[in-house]
Amino acid sequence: MALKKISSSLAVALSFTVGAAAAQAATSTVQLQQIRNATVKIGYGETTFLIDPMLSEKGTYPGFEGTYRSTLRNPLVDLPMSVEKIIDGVDAVIITHTHLDHWDDAAQEFLPKDIPLFTQHEADALMIREQGFTDVRILSDKAEFGGVTLSKTGGQHGTDEMYAVPELAEVLGEAMGVVFQAPDQKTIYLVGDTIWRDEVNLAIEEYSPEVIIVNAGEALLSDFEESIIMGKEDVLRAVQAAPNATIVASHMDAVNHMALTREELREYVREQGIEDRVEIPEDGETINF
Repeated sequence: MALKKISSSLAVALSFTVGAAAAQAATSTVQLQQIRNATVKIGYGETTFLIDPMLSEKGTYPGFEGTYRSTLRNPLVDLPMSVEKIIDGVDAVIITHTHLDHWDDAAQEFLPKDIPLFTQHEADALMIREQGFTDVRILSDKAEFGGVTLSKTGGQHGTDEMYAVPELAEVLGEAMGVVFQAPDQKTIYLVGDTIWRDEVNLAIEEYSPEVIIVNAGEALLSDFEESIIMGKEDVLRAVQAAPNATIVASHMDAVNHMALTREELREYVREQGIEDRVEIPEDGETINF
């Protein structure tokens, strides 16, 4: 009788353990893979997004004129895997803006022309439609796709001083960020190509993201000291602004004008004592949340 009772108790305990593990597995289905540069692959529940695909071979393009280290050819490094593997399983593509290091000729060549693509506004959508893509959608505010709510966030791809120069303002253009939300999933905030501005604070306050992807390479122009995207101090600022979030640093070590390396950021993160809050993935590395 005692043995029967013990056996029954163990079975109940085991069922609770298995049930808890299954529940945890059901809510731990956010996966982020750093591909290269600002290109990341996000598995969010049952849906997979490819962000800002730059899929060209190493050295395909000359360096960006008027930027730091412009004599170097882009991309600076090879892809960590084949293009076929990168686009395998992708349900939709998000293009935060159409600068070459976020949307290149190889991406246009290899991606299926009928794949759903999300853009920030009509001008980018028109350009991509002219490249032969047939399912181009504008993320003007919010959209639903594959059970995921996508919300557009704002920013500015450089300083006010830069945007005061009309020719430079035209080159820098606009870029968006995106928030990913779904029931029982961690909220992700992809900040995009922006400096730290009020729009970033507002997005953190509104959505309370648990994962923040920061384009942290500190891209520099030749005639300005300040960056056109975020850098190491902004990674620290994100840690402070979102105390419950994991910060993922992307957009590093792959194009000529990035002035901050992963190695330098890791050293800074150690100095600030925030190693447990910041992920700095290598190309090809996958992080599960």
